[in-house]
Amino acid sequence: MKTGIHPEVHQIRAMCACGNSFMTSSTESDLRVAICSACHPFYTGAQKFIDTAGRIEKFQNKYSKIKKK
Repeated sequence: MKTGIHPEVHQIRAMCACGNSFMTSSTESDLRVAICSACHPFYTGAQKFIDTAGRIEKFQNKYSKIKKK
């Protein structure tokens, strides 16, 4: 390996938007993430729907009429 070309890796505290923090290694000095394992729906089991312009209701109404027939 060549010397002097690799970045220095530090132990840092990463902060999530939910308030959770954890220790990790990074070349950055400060790390802020939008979602972590404490608030991600896959790990928590909670489903979150982000409805944009009523698309979920539109989909449910469209296919609920087919099931009733």
